Amino acid sequence: MNLPLGRATAIESNNELSKPIQIVDLFAGPGGLGEGFASSGDGTRFEIVVSAEMDPVARATLKLRAFYRLLKLKNPARLCDYYDFCNGHSQQPFSDMSEAQWREAEEEARCITLGSAIGDKELDKILDKRLEDRPWVLIGGPPCQAYSVVGRARNKAKVDYSAENDHRHFLYKEYLRIIKERRPAVFVMENVKGILSSKVAGESIFAQILQDLTDPNKALGDPEPGTKYRICSLVTGQSFGPGDDLQKVDPRGFIIKAEEHGIPQARHRVILLGIAQDDQGNIPDYGSILEITRRVSTKQVLGDLPELRSRLTKQRDDSEAWYKEVANQLDELRSEVDGRIEPKLDSAMKIAREALLSASLDVGALRVPRRKGDGRTYDENLDLWYRDDNLEHWLNHDARGHMSSDLRRYMFASVYARAYKTSPKGHQQFSLSGLAPAHKNWETGKFSDRFRVQLEELPATTITSHISKDGHYFIHYDPKQCRSLTVREAARLQTFPDNYFFQGNRTQQFHQVGNAVPPLLANKIASVVYAVACKKIREKERACLRVNQTSSAVMTV
Repeated sequence: MNLPLGRATAIESNNELSKPIQIVDLFAGPGGLGEGFASSGDGTRFEIVVSAEMDPVARATLKLRAFYRLLKLKNPARLCDYYDFCNGHSQQPFSDMSEAQWREAEEEARCITLGSAIGDKELDKILDKRLEDRPWVLIGGPPCQAYSVVGRARNKAKVDYSAENDHRHFLYKEYLRIIKERRPAVFVMENVKGILSSKVAGESIFAQILQDLTDPNKALGDPEPGTKYRICSLVTGQSFGPGDDLQKVDPRGFIIKAEEHGIPQARHRVILLGIAQDDQGNIPDYGSILEITRRVSTKQVLGDLPELRSRLTKQRDDSEAWYKEVANQLDELRSEVDGRIEPKLDSAMKIAREALLSASLDVGALRVPRRKGDGRTYDENLDLWYRDDNLEHWLNHDARGHMSSDLRRYMFASVYARAYKTSPKGHQQFSLSGLAPAHKNWETGKFSDRFRVQLEELPATTITSHISKDGHYFIHYDPKQCRSLTVREAARLQTFPDNYFFQGNRTQQFHQVGNAVPPLLANKIASVVYAVACKKIREKERACLRVNQTSSAVMTV
């Protein structure tokens, strides 16, 4: 069954509910997972009760997005306030006529440090007040720094580091506490692939998490029986429940490869779907796994964005200076290439040099003027997901500055990728003069992909939070732009809609985008969750009806 992108793409319930299903979003980041759920269907299937995030800047982004959604649902006549802010016509996103939605957004998006006494108390107070007595859904992903391969490598370099004493390994227990005490009908937990191989005291952390999630009461030392869960894969159909044999579970079966589901990025993440069991240990049939769809390439989502040049750092920066610098770097590189031995590379360099002559590029900004028709992709449904004709500007489309030495490497890497359809690696391919970085391990092979082009005909590589530090892993495929990706380009590869306005400085914006769950992938997961939650709600309604009928019969007798 092929359904439009950006809408429900998995199994659907036959009837929409009359009331939205409540959502609690923990460790929310800038709201990628929540955005996918909140936009499911026509935007009325789910209601976010609270988004909890400890970073105040990410929380500012969350609050602004919550305001946009609340305007759409409750005060659409004042959406102009949001767009006036995005388009630079107003210094604040709300007016007297939309202030109520702004205050409501402040209540929804909260700056809370989970795992702290103050943070836990604040979250519990919110849930006591706002969470209703009906089936609801918990979503979120505990911080991944302790589980990621890169994070673990950094930790090993620390003299006094001990995994057993790293509280980040156990932040999932805060998630577990909410499951135990609040008993969601369904939960969705996301984390990096590295969690599968992470160990504490020689034991697999993933195996422990999987077991704990099936029986939260037992995991947290509560002798009382509580709700138990079956942990399901969204891509293979395998599942794990209380008492099941861990040896029969393939942990890799819980990895979702985003590029297989219409996301323009090879992002591989562990995503667990937890479904509450009934008294007999059964769960509703959750119908189908996520549909495999056509792959979307980097160029298909970035190709129609405004072209930009990079800035120059540590020297005068203007269009003329930049052109001279980049042209000189390219000319020097080309002088070392033997066209008879490497005709493809020589030809790509010649084409790039000619393109530079006709390039008249700006450096971008927080707001870049937008033409009415630009930003289109190859697919109308994908355009509906990304584009918003109410925007007069591209948001967060601001090019970084680069040193001359990096411009040389970026130019070489991008023309090499054009010539050979692959990103160059290591000292053997970065063999021309001036390309080797001052790095003692450069020739060992440890950092062979230190400079990486996002290939135009393939999905991008994983957008990570490292993009906030430098752009070396995220070089734009177009040589004449000779730069790394902007925040908006990274956000498009993550499938954030164009009207999603990231707050903070550019480094903070990059960090938010890199840590997020792709909203379009979350939207597809939300369709599966909605079908399950609908069945849960109807089961509860039928149970209540039976109780009422029994009570009426007793009273009649």
